[in-house]
Amino acid sequence: MPTYDYRVEATNDTFEVRHSMSVQIDNWGQLCALAGMEPGRLDPASKVTRLISSPGVVSSSTLRNPEAPPCMSGASCCGGGSCGMN
Repeated sequence: MPTYDYRVEATNDTFEVRHSMSVQIDNWGQLCALAGMEPGRLDPASKVTRLISSPGVVSSSTLRNPEAPPCMSGASCCGGGSCGMN
């Protein structure tokens, strides 16, 4: 299930929640219900905005060469720094 970040417009706080892609969250009350949180003093009708975020970590099983190049693993670069990872 994907993870989404939401900003509460009234407080500028950001919360991370997991839900299916078909779920749409528009307010603090909906976010709290989905995350299992109490709304506290904030009005449940307070607007929330889903933030654009980058995808998570790529699984090494999807890579052609799952091993990191030497310069990314702390070893010296092959060929005098020609690995292109500088």
